[in-house]
Order: sequence, then C-alpha cells, then structure tokens
Amino acid sequence: MIRVRFAPSPTGYLHIGNARTALFTWLYARATRGTLVLRIEDTDRERSREEYVDGILRDLRWLGIDWGEGPDVGGPYAPYRESERLDIYREHADRLLSAGLAYHCFCTPEELEQRRSLARGSGGTALYDGRCRDLTPDRVERFRSEGRPASVRFRVPSETVVVDDLVYGRMTFDAGLIGDRIVMKADGMPTYHFGVVVDDALMKITHVIRGEGHISNTPLHVLLFRALGYGVPQFAHMAHTLGSDGGKLSKRHGAFSLAELRDMGYLPEAVANYVALLGWSPRKDTETFSLAEAIERFDVKDLSKASSRFDRAKLDFLGGHHLREADLDRLVDLAVPFLTKAGHIGEDTHVDRARLARIIDAVRPRLSRMGEIAEHVGVFFQAPDIDATAREALGGEESRAVLAAANERLEADSAEALVASAKAIQKQTGVKGKALYMPLRIALTGEEHGPELDLVAPILGTDECRRRLKAALEISQDSSRR
Repeated sequence: MIRVRFAPSPTGYLHIGNARTALFTWLYARATRGTLVLRIEDTDRERSREEYVDGILRDLRWLGIDWGEGPDVGGPYAPYRESERLDIYREHADRLLSAGLAYHCFCTPEELEQRRSLARGSGGTALYDGRCRDLTPDRVERFRSEGRPASVRFRVPSETVVVDDLVYGRMTFDAGLIGDRIVMKADGMPTYHFGVVVDDALMKITHVIRGEGHISNTPLHVLLFRALGYGVPQFAHMAHTLGSDGGKLSKRHGAFSLAELRDMGYLPEAVANYVALLGWSPRKDTETFSLAEAIERFDVKDLSKASSRFDRAKLDFLGGHHLREADLDRLVDLAVPFLTKAGHIGEDTHVDRARLARIIDAVRPRLSRMGEIAEHVGVFFQAPDIDATAREALGGEESRAVLAAANERLEADSAEALVASAKAIQKQTGVKGKALYMPLRIALTGEEHGPELDLVAPILGTDECRRRLKAALEISQDSSRR
C-alpha cells in the first residue's frame, strides 16, 4: 500500500510552496488509494509555535486536503509530533553508536565554524575534518565525565549512492563529498536529516514527494536508512516554483500564505486549482478543474522537471472561474463580512439573503475573489455619485431623449420591463447601440461599464430606478441649459 507524508515545520503559516508539496502528496495518496500521514516537525524550539500548528491544520482542511493519520486523528504509528518522539531518536542514535556507525563529537559550534573558515580560506572544503572520528573509548568517557556536551555524528561511508527518482530519473552521488554529519545535537534534539529518516522508516512511508532543494540531502538519507537497517522509500523531487521575474518566490511577487489568500476572499478550489498547475499538467486542454478531476488525472511521474513561475494573473483568472461556478448561497456567507467591513451592511442589520444573492450573481463576472465585492456593489446600497466624465456623457441630445423616454415608460411600467422595452425606446428616439444603453447604465449605476442592466434594474426595484432615471434626466437637462 502506498504511504506518503507531509511533514511541515510549525515555524510559520503555510505558503504556496509548501501548500504545493502538500497538495501533490495528497493527490498521489488519493490517486493510488494510499494513505497520507501528517507529521509535525516541531523540534525547532525557538521558532515553533502552537498557533502555527493550528494554522497548518486549518489551512490544509480549507484547501480540501485531509489525512488518514496525524497529530489530531492519531494512528498506528503515533505520536505524530517530533517533539513527542525524542526517546525514539535517542534509541536509534544509540543503535548507530553501538554498531560503530556513529561517534560522539565534542567539537563546539565555535570550534567548528573556526575550522570551516580556515578550510575555506585555504581553498579546502568546509566538511567536518574528522577531529573526533577516532577518539578512543577512554577519551570519550573522560570527556563525558567532565561534562563536555557531545553531539552524535554519523560515519558517512565513501561510496557511490544511486537514486532512481520518479521525476528526475537516475541520479548518482559521491558520498565522500558529504562528510560526517550530526544526527543528534548536543542538546538531545535530532537534526532534520535524522528525524525525518527515522520517522519515515517507522511510519512505513513508501514514497517521499518533496522539493528539488532536498535532492542534495537524498544520498545522506539513503545512507541513514541503510545504516539503520530500513528499506529506502522512493523519491520524487519537484522543481522549484519561482517568482514572476525568475527569482526566488517571495511576497513581492504576490505569493501570500494560504491564510492571507483565504482572508482576501479567494475560494479554496481556485487556490488548489492554481497550486496544482505549478509544475504539473493534467494532460487536458483545460486549465480549470476540481480536486476530484485532478485525482483522476494525477500521476507523480508527470511532475515537471522545469521550474514553474508564480503568476498572480492566472490565480485571479482561476479565482474568477470558480466564483462563477460556485453556489450563490455559499457566496452570500462569504460576502457578508466584507460588506459589513465596508459599511454596506450594518453589523446588526438583517441580511436579505435572497437580494444579496442576486447582487452577487450580477457582479461576480467582475470578481476574482470575494474580497473585491465591496468595490463593485455600492450601487445597490446607495444612489451613484455620477462623476464629471459620466455627466459629460449624459449631456448629449441623444442621451436626453433616451432618458426622457425611459422615464415615461417606467412611470407606467416596472423595473423588470425597463431593459426589455429598449427596442421600443430605440424606435421612439431613433437611438441605438451604445448610445442607447450608455445613458441608462450611467443613470442606474453611475458607471459606463458594469453588470448587465437586466440584472441591475430588478434588484434596485421600480421606485429606485425611477428616482435614479429622474435624477440623471435632470443632470442631462441642466447640461443642455449651460
């Protein structure tokens, strides 16, 4: 059975990069009917925060990702937090020490940095120089009895490591270029490399999907799996996602955290759709799809070797697509906080959900995220402020004729029939096309562009349409008298 894992560090909120790792890992688990394990790597005592753990769980669920085992749901290989597995790492480090595959290192961080600097300055490598590699048992015992802090270093063998990556194919590494690496720090905490290998082994992880930045770590991990007597999982490394300018992805490219994207009003299905396209193609002509459709098409071997680039315009395009497909009742719930914040709805005001749904339906073709809604719906809550440019458009003789005819018809008719009577107004005035519809649009919305009038007028209602058409006609008549 396929078993994969997503193992974030709770030192911040999920961003696009690690959301992509989570999504591809989840898609692979779902596509193969495997199990996704969520593991929290929280041994960075200074930067790990419980609020980030909560945020990670919330953001993953918001994106549509679930898991079969994890810190909140349990499982057969619990606990699923590194900080609760310290005894397990110590036991595995002792196994390496007993087998002569690791040794105690008493070099202080300051000594190590000094020797690395000297090596670099003389043109050498910054690898560990093996100072403690061959300490006798007596010296080790004496140093420990003196209370000297000791880390545990893995004896990296000089051999060739071959990895058949599911994305990059066969890769060959010279382990002699790695140097002996610390697996347990002097403070008793495991290094990333040791913790991840021990946990992957004990949790029966069969496939590891991660960013290409980990390719250089892979030979060390393979050697640790083997030294501990465990099978080696298959690896699939993903190419980087870069900024729009080809540089490292950052906020200046608009690469927000998932929490920020949610607060900006992007729908989770739009974000998931976009993230899935960062380094993967569904082998279809369309770029728009649901997670269910992505599961049907996903194969980890289809991940691209070429770097992808963050494109805010594409995210907005997909955001708009999924908004147009979304259930209106759901969008009403999402819109209320934004409209309340903008003052369109009072905090204690009863929300007419049916009317609000019609408003959203009228403006959503113009939206990429719900956070934009407040700037597009003001016309439905208060009479428009017709600016100088729009007033100028109303000043012509054709506009006055159209507005006068519309006022006459609306006195005896309903708002629903206003747009339907456009042909009659055209016949009465001889005005057609843009010259016919523009003054009506400006009168009702104050803008030259916007939602369809046959949607706007019924929402405003007959009385409000009358008031606005009358006010626009007065503006047009005033312009003619100047």
